[in-house]
Amino acid sequence: MARRIVEIVLIVCLVLVSGCSTMVDPIVQAQTRSDSLEPEAGEWQTWVLDSVDSVRPAAPPDAAATHTEIEEVKALAAGRSAEDEARIAYWNAGAPNYRWAEIAIAAHAQAKIGATPRLARGMALLNVAIYDATVAAWAAKYTYNRPHPSEVDSSLTPLIEAPNSPSYPSEHAVAAGAAATVLSYLFPDHAADFAAKAKEAARSRLLAGVSYPSDVEAGLALGQAVAEQVIARAMADGSDAVWDGAMPSGAGYWTGKNPVQPNSGGWQTWVLASGDQLRPPPPPAYDSEQMQIELTALKGFTPTLQTTMTAYFWQSPRGLFAFTYTTIGRLLFEYGLDANPPQAARIYAATSVAHYDAFVGCYDAKYAYWSMRPFQIDPTFKPLFPTPNFPSYPSAHSCQSSATATMLAEFFPAERDALFATVEETGNSRLWAGIHFQSDIDAGKTLGEAVGQLVIAHEKPMTARGR
Repeated sequence: MARRIVEIVLIVCLVLVSGCSTMVDPIVQAQTRSDSLEPEAGEWQTWVLDSVDSVRPAAPPDAAATHTEIEEVKALAAGRSAEDEARIAYWNAGAPNYRWAEIAIAAHAQAKIGATPRLARGMALLNVAIYDATVAAWAAKYTYNRPHPSEVDSSLTPLIEAPNSPSYPSEHAVAAGAAATVLSYLFPDHAADFAAKAKEAARSRLLAGVSYPSDVEAGLALGQAVAEQVIARAMADGSDAVWDGAMPSGAGYWTGKNPVQPNSGGWQTWVLASGDQLRPPPPPAYDSEQMQIELTALKGFTPTLQTTMTAYFWQSPRGLFAFTYTTIGRLLFEYGLDANPPQAARIYAATSVAHYDAFVGCYDAKYAYWSMRPFQIDPTFKPLFPTPNFPSYPSAHSCQSSATATMLAEFFPAERDALFATVEETGNSRLWAGIHFQSDIDAGKTLGEAVGQLVIAHEKPMTARGR
């Protein structure tokens, strides 16, 4: 008789459940998950963190608290406005790095920091912080294996697709916490704005129905904790050193005043042993036959509309520096890696490290040789636009474009020809503008490629597991 009663109760329960949403135990659900998005990324080596365990968040809330959080997420979803949906779409576009790279470039532009080692430093700090925080987040995700809200309660329909990885902590919140903290260090006057953007990015995941409140809270805290360690490194990298004003005198040396960032060749690098590790040989002497040949070639060049437009493009803020990061975003989208936060963070970080180290190596050589610009050797020669205020050799445009092309070609080998065609165009644009010699460009390309190869050799073992 008792057995018959149990059977009847079970049948009634099944009938009731069949017409309702299904709520499962999140702990049981987690044990049966089969997520496959980079499950071993939590074991990748990091750039700054000694151990991901040092920043691992505590375990997510228990089943009862999880169900309470789901009700909060449902309430937020029910009250979504058109503006909320626009914010969700904005922050969900691309990998978590994508919007923060845009924000960082805009912040540097607003601060009138041109394509110099200081800008490259800021972007490397940003992307290294996001990468290290993402690796730490993935270690936590696959430790706790928390399912997303819609996997626990089938009545909750997310506005966007839930990522194919555990929910806790939120990777978008992790990136937001890391990025906003680094940017606040770089631009303290705008810290409140960066913090507000981080909160908005994190909240967008709640409004979209793909994360719990505790996911975003843990993510923001994790990102901030990692960024603080990156900032500690930055504060000791030598970038605040004051230049002593010493310049070489005599014939054949650069003759400007207040040169841009003359100490930057001594800043701490990420992969190079030091800024002078790959220093190129000296440039041709200002009064040598080789230099006269190169100067004659510059003076004999006949500009066209296309060469002039190209030269101005690569001189503009939207040219060389922003181009690197818009290219990364485009390639991630085209190759389907924008939905893979660990791989995207890896590519952003490695490329910006190569970018920065190439800049440091380039400026080491510039201020080791203090070579003259074309208009200084021949005052009658007029460049297309004002020449940048630092020595000529090697070309910084060629150094950094070659380094980033080398790095990106490693990740996207089918793009190698297009990437290096851009390196050629970038270098030629400096000739067309009349602000560099061919020897400057050749040395820059060689140095940049060598930096890129060193970064590749360093980075490959960092992420070898799981590939």
